[in-house]
Amino acid sequence: MRILGVDPGLRTTGFGLVDVEGARLRYVASGTVGTAEAATGDLPARLKLIFDGLREVVARWRPDCASVEIVFVNVNPQSTLLLGQARGAALAALVGAGLEVREYTALQMKKAVVGHGQARKEQVQAMVQRLLQLPGLPGRDAADALGLAVTHAHAARTFAAIDRGTTRQRRVPAQYKRGRSY
Repeated sequence: MRILGVDPGLRTTGFGLVDVEGARLRYVASGTVGTAEAATGDLPARLKLIFDGLREVVARWRPDCASVEIVFVNVNPQSTLLLGQARGAALAALVGAGLEVREYTALQMKKAVVGHGQARKEQVQAMVQRLLQLPGLPGRDAADALGLAVTHAHAARTFAAIDRGTTRQRRVPAQYKRGRSY
């Protein structure tokens, strides 16, 4: 199984691909989709670059599924909204390409990769390097994306076991019960 991890960001969106062979993880590729070529205030152009960039990654590397970081709420609501729109562009690209998408928080990813949810970026980079036997440290955004792929690699086995034993339905969070669902 090939997993694509995506760490969405308005300036830089990280991606990382990992192959899962039994219990073994193998690094495939990683990098970033940048939006610097679009003007700072041109949000639609930036979102299009994220969308097109991830579609290109999917077309080139052909992952079986994807994992995306869930946006956390910042102190600045405007930043949260912008990050949410970047995440939406990423999700649209992945779902539009026919991929099943799982979502994980940064806390879940850090716990799965480093062992505790308060890990710093440098610790995530070092553990991703060690887990995937990389010759050097991956970039910060790529390391987070690879961490999301690793997180899903571990969780996918659990999801598969649950699927074998029962029918699983997506839960609707309380905040969405009144009229909105996803």
